[in-house]
Parts: sequence; structure tokens; C-alpha cells
Amino acid sequence: MAHLKSIFTVFFIVAMAQLNHAQLGQNKKGFTRQDSLRGSITPERAWWDITYYDLDIKVTPADKYIAGSNTIHYKVLQPNNVLQVDLQSPLNMTRAVQDGRDLEIRHEGNAHFIKLTKEQLPGMINQVQVFYEGNPREARNAPWDGGISWKKDRNDNDFVASSCQGLGASVWWPNKDHMYQEVDSMAIHVNVPNPLMNVSNGRLIKTEPKDDNTTTYHWFVKNPINNYGVNINIGDYVNFNEVYQGEKGDLDMNYFVLRDNLEKAQEQFKDATRMMEAFEHWFGPYPFYEDSFKLVEVPYLGMEHQSSVTYGNRFRNGYLGRDLSGTGWGMKFDFIIIHESGHEWFANNITNKDIADMWIHESFTAYSESLFLDFHYGTTAANEYVIGTRRSIRNDRPLIGEYDVNHEGSGDMYYKGANMIHTLRMLVNDKDQWRKILRDMNKVFYHSTVSTQDIEDFLSQSIGQDLEGFFNQYLRNTKIPKLVLKKKKNKLSYHWENIVDNFELPIRIIIDDEIVLINPTASKQVLKLPSDKSVIQTDPAYYVEYKLN
Repeated sequence: MAHLKSIFTVFFIVAMAQLNHAQLGQNKKGFTRQDSLRGSITPERAWWDITYYDLDIKVTPADKYIAGSNTIHYKVLQPNNVLQVDLQSPLNMTRAVQDGRDLEIRHEGNAHFIKLTKEQLPGMINQVQVFYEGNPREARNAPWDGGISWKKDRNDNDFVASSCQGLGASVWWPNKDHMYQEVDSMAIHVNVPNPLMNVSNGRLIKTEPKDDNTTTYHWFVKNPINNYGVNINIGDYVNFNEVYQGEKGDLDMNYFVLRDNLEKAQEQFKDATRMMEAFEHWFGPYPFYEDSFKLVEVPYLGMEHQSSVTYGNRFRNGYLGRDLSGTGWGMKFDFIIIHESGHEWFANNITNKDIADMWIHESFTAYSESLFLDFHYGTTAANEYVIGTRRSIRNDRPLIGEYDVNHEGSGDMYYKGANMIHTLRMLVNDKDQWRKILRDMNKVFYHSTVSTQDIEDFLSQSIGQDLEGFFNQYLRNTKIPKLVLKKKKNKLSYHWENIVDNFELPIRIIIDDEIVLINPTASKQVLKLPSDKSVIQTDPAYYVEYKLN
């Protein structure tokens, strides 16, 4: 796997896990031991690498009940005999079995420590089957406060879906619930009452009718997948599909919607191929050709489940019919199709190792909305849109959260992050080079988990400038750089205010209709103007404030 390429990395992870374990009882203010067990690489996680999940469950909507097992295949990295598997209350982990032997389980909240009796030798591929059952947490406000949504469609059929970003996949199935590793591949078997259908990730391998008026749907995911990207979607679905001629050949695009919505979906989902065309141009090939691309209707707004993107935007353009930018450009596309599909590159292909770095997912994907516009409507439309989204920015707290406690940064990770990235594009000032940088990023970090530092280093190297101060300003600070310009006769003085140490951003201004590149610092600099009647204009595409006297 991409995140465990060397012996050095293995020892580093184990060492960090031991440190984290020692600190579990000394949490940062406001966080609990459960937060650390969920958010850190504990010793009971560090010694094994997940290779394959085989999830086999029965869903009973009438009782809001799930029961089944997950067989966890793993590679031993270091000797140990205690394995942490996560499963959230009120679900119960009832049994764990290895090589036909029942194992002792120590339950500690949502973390469950399985004591293995078989010797665990480095390099071995072993497996443990974990059984569970119960009524999983019901989503309170999906997808933001997730769990399982138990709903009904207009024909009184059950309409059920999972959503668990942030909350964690262990809210509905047992797994190694930390972002630093992705399972290499996965089988998903879901038994549901007839005539309902289950749609999950990857490809449908087999449909198996049962004697008890239920059917099991067998799905297989060939590519690495993060835990929260795994989903179940259960409803009275009908399916239509098409084949997209993409960069890597034929891409199967499948759509699953409630029976009554077929006609509307056949029209609205035309945005899916428009999305694919734009994003393959900007980001490179869709990362999961082997698993196909799906849009699946759900009873909530939508989420970026890998190869099984969920949709609940009511078959309307904009965000539930609204333009988040206030410019009109947001009504040119279906927000959920474009945004959630953009996550296939940023969240599912490139995945953060710690949710504290979730800005990597959301900033690039929020920015992808403007790139969709750039591809189909031009750069002016893209600029206007991303600038318009600034009205949602609060600058309340940093975009990066607290590490090792499953803590997200500010919601500004969406549109402050998008405008930060757009400012980098202005710094590059070359459309072809900018496209190459985005495509290279998806190639270099293909199917990988990454940290903020990984992304900072990559962009600094690709752009050819040390961006440490730039990222400290926008990711770790709430102040927006202010460019102070003061004209006096035929002289223009300029300097930055509200900046962190080592902040650098060469910026273009317009003097008498001519573009001039300046490199401000915290100290005043002076530029001679053509005349004392020269007209100074600023460029709103940079995410900075201006003070012009």
C-alpha cells in the first residue's frame, strides 16, 4: 500500500503509536480518551495493515436493524497479540473468530480489543471474523450528522442509506476506523427484503434470491477505498446507464434512482458526463475505472462515497435550487453531481491521513466547482464564481483541526480553501502549467493517503516557491493578508498588513491598464508611476484584502 512503502515507515508508525498510547490519558483540552482511541494510531492499530474486508450483513428496515460480520484480512507488520477493531454503540460486537477459535474481546466504548492466540509473525497474512448486530445510530441530520437514514419513499417503500464522514464508518460496520490506511479491496454482501435493492461500491457481481423473500446483493470493490467511502443504499431502485469514452477507455456510468424519478433523472444526470469531461481534463483519468462510476439517489443531500456517489439534490440545478456564489453561475450545474463527484479525485483518490487535514478533501473539491465552469463556460465564469463564494467565509478558526483526536478544522475549508487554491493559480499565472500541477498531484498521490505537509511540499516544488508562509497564513491563521497601497503624486507605496512570518505572494496590480507584478513585504516599498494622474486598479481574483488611498 502507498502509505507503508518501507521498513522505516513501519517503525515510524509503531513508534508514533507507542507515543500516542502513552498520551491517551493526557488528552488535549476538551477531548476524551475515546477521541484519542478513535483518532490516533494506537499500538493496537499500528502493527497490522488491512488488506481486504469481506462485509456480509442483513439489513431489516422494519426493525432498523443490522446483523452480520466483517472478515478482516491483514498483514502483520510487527509482533503483537491485541488487535483494535472499532464499532460504535448501540451496535454490539458479539464474537470474534480466528482459525475457528473464539477470541476474547475487551470492550472499551467504541474501541474493541481482540486478544489473539495465534502467533502473529511479520509478513504473515491473517484474518479475523468479527460478528455484530443491533440498531445502529440513526442519522440526525445526514450527511453532516450521520449514521443510517431510515426513511420511506412516496410509495411507502423503505428508503435507507448510510452516511458517516467524520462520525466514522464504525457507526454501522466494524473496521479499523482510522484514515491513515485504506483497505486494498473489499467485498460487500447486503441482504434486504424484496422488492428492495441494495446499491454499494464497486461492481455488482451477483444477485442472490433467498427463500425468506429477501435478496442478497454482492458487490466487489477492486480499488483501495477509505472507510467512510463505503456505503449501503436501499430502495425501490431502477437503473439506467451509459458508457463514457474517457482517458483510459470505456467507463461504465450507472445511475440508480427511485422508480418515480426515472424521467427526471435521465435529464438531470446529463451533468455526470459533463462533470467527467471537465474533471478528467483538469485532474487526469477518473481514478476508479475498474469499479465504474455510479450516482445513487438517497434520502439526504448527498456524499462522496467512492464509485457510489450519493445524490439528493431534488433534480435541480444549484444547491437545492440556490446559487451559493450569488453570481448566477452556480445555476449552470447540479451542485451535488459536480461537487460530490469531484471528491473522487480529492478524498477518494487522494485521502487525508488524519481528519484534521480534511481541508485537502474539501478545499480542492470546492475549487473543482469553478474548474467545471472554467471548462464549460470559460475562465471569467470560473473567476466570478469562486470570488462569489467568499460571502460564505467566516474566518472563525483555522482550516486544520487538532491531530490524533478525530477533529476537523473550520467549515471555511470549503470556500476559504477554494479561494486559497485559486490564489495559487494566480501565482502560477499559466493555465497549462496549473492544469499539469493538478494532474500531476493525482498521479503522484494516486490511491494514497497524505498529510498537509505532503501537499505543501508537492505544491512548493511544482510551483517553484517556498509556500510555507503562504500555507501558514491561509491554513493555520484566520487573518486575511491586506495589501495597503498609497498613491502620492507619481509615487506608489505598498506593503502587507495582517500577515504571518515569511508570507510571500507576488501580486499583479494594474497601472494605467498595464499589468505590473509587485512583491510586497511587511516593509513599505515605493514604485515610481508614469505620472501623478496614473490610475491604480487591483485584481479581485487574489484572496486578499485591499486598502487603496
